[in-house]
Amino acid sequence: MNGAARIDAERVITDLGELARRTSDERGSQRLCWTEAWSDARNLLCELLAEIGLEAETDEAGNLWARLDGEDPKPGAVVVGSHVDSVPDGGPLDGALGVMAAIGVLRAYADQAPPRSLVFVDWADEEGARFGLSLFGSSAFADTLDTSAAAELRDSDGRTMREVLAENGVEIERAHECAARREGLAAYLELHIEQGPVLEAEGVTVAPVTGCQGIERLRFNFTGQTAHAGTTPMTMRRDAGVAAAALAVRIAELPADHGGVATTGELRLEPGISTAVAGTSHLTCDLRNPEVDGLSAMLHDARGAARGSASAHGCEVAEEPIFRIAPTAFDPDLVAAAKEVCQGVTGDDAFTITSGALHDAASASGVMPAAMIFCPSRGGLSHTVDEDTCHDDLCAAIECFGALVETVLAK
Repeated sequence: MNGAARIDAERVITDLGELARRTSDERGSQRLCWTEAWSDARNLLCELLAEIGLEAETDEAGNLWARLDGEDPKPGAVVVGSHVDSVPDGGPLDGALGVMAAIGVLRAYADQAPPRSLVFVDWADEEGARFGLSLFGSSAFADTLDTSAAAELRDSDGRTMREVLAENGVEIERAHECAARREGLAAYLELHIEQGPVLEAEGVTVAPVTGCQGIERLRFNFTGQTAHAGTTPMTMRRDAGVAAAALAVRIAELPADHGGVATTGELRLEPGISTAVAGTSHLTCDLRNPEVDGLSAMLHDARGAARGSASAHGCEVAEEPIFRIAPTAFDPDLVAAAKEVCQGVTGDDAFTITSGALHDAASASGVMPAAMIFCPSRGGLSHTVDEDTCHDDLCAAIECFGALVETVLAK
């Protein structure tokens, strides 16, 4: 039976609706990792897996796993999944589509064992929205996570990652032990929304993903001098807020020189009141580029601009690394297989895309062959309550994902 027919796309969409009902409000999805709403989402996943006779288990990094044994235990298992956590006030599809489609694949094979084993995974804290560290669970799995540095990261309430994870049953110093689960796994496949405007603009229903951009994410901490807003002459100020603002403008100009994209998404000033010159400031910087040299050049120029801005405004600056990952290319054979099934399901000419967003597949690809499939995002919007994909495109993408899994299982 064709994989596109095996998976019940309508049921996957129904499951997405139930997830939204349980974990969203009028502002959007509230599945911030390590929170009660995230736990509620996980409970739903466990319920859905139990319906098909599978028991989920959590590893040392908080990733959720389930396994459906295949007819032949010898070939490596095929892993399917994504992440159920969201950014605050996020959308209903980011990550969730891939998780529910993965369960849909297991459901399709529940009554008739797949040719080889299928493994489901819901990666913990892909978004990194609370501590700024993306891909927590999948990077622990790939053994690329610096647990010592991660443990001391703080959220907006000043709580450390070590403390918050411990409350969720995760001892961060042991997170890397989940890498032992890599044994016997042969490939990783993930379905996701694009989160950008390209596919919609091109009129493409579904597309294979060739890889992910590399990322350099860091925080620049400026130290100046807190002073009275009314009595301190402009020429005598050491304004850390202005130094950070000037750097933000320069960072926004970097893509014109090197390609890629650059974002300064968070700025905190201290003391943070209207009647005082900021004595300290903290500016996050997110640099992305599909090319290694381009990303390196962006980082070099951002650092130079930070030093220049600090000097111009009488401040000192220090940088704090948050996250980095090199540009990632997915497995050529799996990408080719994804092209073939996408054409077979939709009849569209082959169209491939490099992901501007980061995904767990980027971590997984470091330890096993990996590939992804994208479907369009309406208006190119994501990380917002307005995130959406039309019903027909969702169905086509889910069917393509089912067909890709069947193709890989048969190899």
